[in-house]
Amino acid sequence: MADNLDIASMIFKGGILKDVEGNTPKEVYDNICKKIVLPHGMSAEMVYNALCSREEVLSTAVGNGIALPHARTPIVKEEDEQKIVVAYLKKPINMNAPDERDVYVMFVLLTQNTQTHLQVLSKLAGLFRSMRFRKALENKAGYPELSSLINELA
Repeated sequence: MADNLDIASMIFKGGILKDVEGNTPKEVYDNICKKIVLPHGMSAEMVYNALCSREEVLSTAVGNGIALPHARTPIVKEEDEQKIVVAYLKKPINMNAPDERDVYVMFVLLTQNTQTHLQVLSKLAGLFRSMRFRKALENKAGYPELSSLINELA
């Protein structure tokens, strides 16, 4: 497996959304999908439906107030269209996380293939183990701070 996956640049492409509103995962996903820039040929509704259908199978909350919403199958066609959208919620929501903490930040994964998807999950899991990274998320860090931490910790 190639280890050249650049999480920071995927977040740069996806962008950081702050104060995303919604009381349920579906409401939050709806608001996220209306705000993100999607590749040609993809609609917000398409991404919304993919995120919701995945969430119905099993919660994407991973603990520590973090969730990793994603489609069950690869959703983008081209490698350079892959992105991660970081969405800080206006108020935390219950997503039945393993540690029962409400989710306050989501990393929405839009990947091209299963291999990349698994690499992204693995790298993010490593970052989430870092107390400094989690503190930065709790403080709703912007791109410069997240990028710096990712490059330092990855």
